[in-house]
Amino acid sequence: MSSTLAIQAPRSGISRLIPRTAEQWLVFSCLVFPTLALLIFFVFPLTTIFWQSFTLLDGSFGLDNYAAIPDTPGLIQAGINSLAISISTTVVCIVLGFAIAYALERTRIPGKSAVRVGLLLPLLAPSLVQGLGLLFILGRNGLIYRWTGIEQDIYGFWGLLLSDIFYALPQAVMIIQATLRNADMRYYDAATVMGANPAQQFFHITLPNCKFGVLSAAFVVFTITITDFGNAAVIAGNYRVLATEIFNQVSGQQNFGMGSVVGIILLTPALISVYIERVARQKQFGVASENQIPLQPGRARLRDTVFGAVTYLTVFCIVAIIAVVIFASFVKLWPYNMTLTLANFNVNISSGYAPIWTTLYVSILAAVFGVFLLFCLAYGSRYIQGPVAKAIYLLAVLPVGVPGLVLGISYIFAFNDPSTPLYWLYGTAILIALCNFYHYHTQGFLTMATGMRSVPQALEEAVSCLGGGSRRVLTDAILPFIAPTVLAVFFFLFMRSMVTLSAVIFLVTPQLNIAAVSVMHLNEAGFVSQAAAFSTIIILVVSVAMLLMRALVHHFRPNLAQGVM
Repeated sequence: MSSTLAIQAPRSGISRLIPRTAEQWLVFSCLVFPTLALLIFFVFPLTTIFWQSFTLLDGSFGLDNYAAIPDTPGLIQAGINSLAISISTTVVCIVLGFAIAYALERTRIPGKSAVRVGLLLPLLAPSLVQGLGLLFILGRNGLIYRWTGIEQDIYGFWGLLLSDIFYALPQAVMIIQATLRNADMRYYDAATVMGANPAQQFFHITLPNCKFGVLSAAFVVFTITITDFGNAAVIAGNYRVLATEIFNQVSGQQNFGMGSVVGIILLTPALISVYIERVARQKQFGVASENQIPLQPGRARLRDTVFGAVTYLTVFCIVAIIAVVIFASFVKLWPYNMTLTLANFNVNISSGYAPIWTTLYVSILAAVFGVFLLFCLAYGSRYIQGPVAKAIYLLAVLPVGVPGLVLGISYIFAFNDPSTPLYWLYGTAILIALCNFYHYHTQGFLTMATGMRSVPQALEEAVSCLGGGSRRVLTDAILPFIAPTVLAVFFFLFMRSMVTLSAVIFLVTPQLNIAAVSVMHLNEAGFVSQAAAFSTIIILVVSVAMLLMRALVHHFRPNLAQGVM
């Protein structure tokens, strides 16, 4: 592998990037093609949305769209509403998420595995399913009204707040839980010897050690909430937010210039929050010790009872929301005729099952394209360093700060123009798959790069010393070692493509629709049972994919361990 590593040799200027051997050509190709794809399908579309924001209705250019912001009361109010709902959701998710994460890591409550499964449920469905489930429970014709006669007005701020909390909470719990898991038992032992009681240990050790993890979780929740479209489209009612304002400007009023301005407004806080989140995460990882002793919680009846009650109640609400959507899919006519039936799955509207098959096809395409490009980029990045490596890394992680709505609308400007060479992609499943992939590019790249860095250098050198070139190193050392990571990235991209809505809402056509958008349209048309049936199918497919991923990953890891031994 020495000839491949020669690409790191210190040479001046552009000559450092010029390949001279077959191994270097492999690394060079693995860097160029994914980077070129990033420029075409991410950077180029984003430049068009900036350009479009200066384009006026008459086709001229100027700052009138930006100048019109103060004179657009609806837009200003949507921005205020977005900040209000995002900040409120963040506060609740951090407090509640910390309590649940603490219960999972620092208490001895029973049923932790069931709690973790319950927390995963919101990730298995489109975001709008939370709003749909709340309508089934708390809406004007919901279960609570039919059981008690008490009418609830769930539309607006409070309904959107609840749906966003249950949608974003699992991610907050996972981040804080990982932070709490990094605790070192020795600090607590020392504090106990010094006479510190549990309350003092909590405030002087636990909270300071996980502050960056909590901050990271806060900005993740804020970003998810301020950019979410699904819940707002279902349950916000007249409570306008920036995400729905973009949709109204583009789809309702055909005002692409103002829609672009709103997209840039939405992009700004998302990028800032992502930057702060990444800094917080790096600082949190920096305080972890490689030789730490895991903390083993002891029994404390009062503590376990309080945290267990909060955890079980929250998970019960999450499960109830998803369960009522599944139940409604088997009801003949919600909520007037509760007779159980399978008729809702015999969909004869909204193109029948075509959106489901299209979504499967798009998700597979996104996963296949994604795994190939991400593997190449991570492999090539392994053998370069310096400014070029930093530039490629920055480009690879930048998509995480771009909301799905903004990326989707940028694809309209970039590819719905007959004068562009890639116009033939518009209206195809390939373009939707690419949009889905680049929407989640950062998470996939970081996972793949982490797996690539875990490959032992000695393993590569052993293959190289036995006469194997770069191809044998790749096939005999690297690929077998990171097979679980490749599988995890594949299924991650597949599952996220199955449930995403905001990134593709502008790219669907009457001839090419996807399941999540069909759920929204069915609900808007009043076919709530059919919308629930589509949601149930999506949940089932994603659940099967997750179980298959776990089985395959567990299958490859023991084989890998045996091979290394």
